[in-house]
Amino acid sequence: MRSREYGPDLTPPWKRQQPAPEVAAERDLVVEEAATGFCGAVVRCERTAEGFTVTLEDRFGKHRVFPLVPRGFLLEGQVVTLVRPTAASPTRTKLTASGSVAVPGARARVARESRIYVEGRHDAELVERVWGDDLRIEGVVVEYLEGIDDLPAIVAEFGPGPGRRLGVLVDHLLPGTKEHRIAQQVTGSEVLIVGHPYIDVWAAVKPSSVGIPGWPDVPRGEEWKLGVCRRLGWPEDTPAAWKRILASVDSYRDLDPALLGRVEELIDFVTLPG
Repeated sequence: MRSREYGPDLTPPWKRQQPAPEVAAERDLVVEEAATGFCGAVVRCERTAEGFTVTLEDRFGKHRVFPLVPRGFLLEGQVVTLVRPTAASPTRTKLTASGSVAVPGARARVARESRIYVEGRHDAELVERVWGDDLRIEGVVVEYLEGIDDLPAIVAEFGPGPGRRLGVLVDHLLPGTKEHRIAQQVTGSEVLIVGHPYIDVWAAVKPSSVGIPGWPDVPRGEEWKLGVCRRLGWPEDTPAAWKRILASVDSYRDLDPALLGRVEELIDFVTLPG
């Protein structure tokens, strides 16, 4: 007659081998290998062709490698099963496209009175793509001018003053140019005009990011953007070309430092306290 307590193998419960507690083979854990009596601290746990192994180092500096088998080790005199430690996923600091530390769940700040103006739609879209998250947190609105000729009138209408600053990003801002002369007329304590050396913001995108060897030279008198398309073998479709260029920009790494520094300067200027 079979007892229910013994089960199908008729082994008394007190004779059955109980599962040993599992212990992670963390570095510096001191254990004894049950079969050989070798005692040492865990140096490493790794996968091999035969399975996972643990390397122990004894007090004399001798290393021995053992397989991770059930009930294979003693920890403070108790039988344990060493298991591979769970690797803690390193916490990565999430960054915005501009390289700033992202603030998860941050809500956009109410827009400041201060503003940043850029020359055209393409400039505004590029700034938004790279600095958009930062600008929303800072409450900075970016608007575009559609050219710099009317900048003095725009600045006068804006009415800069304490707590109401205006920063302007200008294309091709080089000494002796029309852009430079206009910028000098409106620059003041509450107005900052900065610029990059490129004839157009397209060229502030690194050629390697766009997948071209370089931005081609376009003779003076030829419309620059169309000239670029012709020399690169692209369709003479400026909106399509810009869409292609903008899609190649994922972060600040895709932009030339000459533009990066200027935009960061403007953001700092319009967000300064007071």
